[in-house]
Amino acid sequence: MKDDRPQLRTVNVTRYVTPLREGGSLPAIAEADDQFLYVLKFRGAGQGTKALIAELVGGEIARTLGLQVPEIVFANLDSAFGRIEGDEEIQDLLKASVGLNLALHYLSGSITFDSLVIPIDTRLASRIVWLDSLLMNVDRTARNTNMLWWHKELWLIDHGASLYFHHSWNGWEEPEKPFPLVKNHVLLRQAKELDAVNAEYKALLTEARIRDIVALIPDEWLVEGTPFETPEKHREAYTQFLTTRIAHSDFFVKEAQYARESLV
Repeated sequence: MKDDRPQLRTVNVTRYVTPLREGGSLPAIAEADDQFLYVLKFRGAGQGTKALIAELVGGEIARTLGLQVPEIVFANLDSAFGRIEGDEEIQDLLKASVGLNLALHYLSGSITFDSLVIPIDTRLASRIVWLDSLLMNVDRTARNTNMLWWHKELWLIDHGASLYFHHSWNGWEEPEKPFPLVKNHVLLRQAKELDAVNAEYKALLTEARIRDIVALIPDEWLVEGTPFETPEKHREAYTQFLTTRIAHSDFFVKEAQYARESLV
């Protein structure tokens, strides 16, 4: 029987190519020992491993739902990189990020998605709005879509601003909580099929699938700034939050529909 549980490869960073200064956390293009280029997200950046966890969980949930996401890999960063970098800001970031980081396959030749230039169908728009409502992703706006157009397909990137409750863990046991910022979603106007998508996606995101995705989070990302006694309990909290929110998805779907009605 084929094992369809999500799995991530691990690569070793061999060359720091260039910083991506348009990203608030100063990600970079880097080359790994498999000869591919990646967008490298650093554990030593401002939001720390919380952003990497959100990137991992959000990206793999999106992949489970059939949305296009670049391959996500674990990326080992050696201490030597911090010693040879001339820029002091980047040098400090590299030194703080020695060890296991996260990276996404670099989509060479892609362009930033502009909803005014590239039309997409209402079903796809509804799928993305549903995903971001589940994850409470605050960073998919007209100003910063975090979507790329590549090979005539729409690709989702940068879920690091999702699951923002985990920066404090206040109210995490109330996953039915509102997500009012859905009103700013760049695709909300086109999201006309949320009810149909809701039925489809609830069937795909089983508790077993959520547990498999959350199980990917490395122990070392779950030990700093946590109210939980063990990494296992920390993962269980993510699983509980997501599965309960999925079970009550009608709530955030209605919220998105009300927000959409105020726009159209």
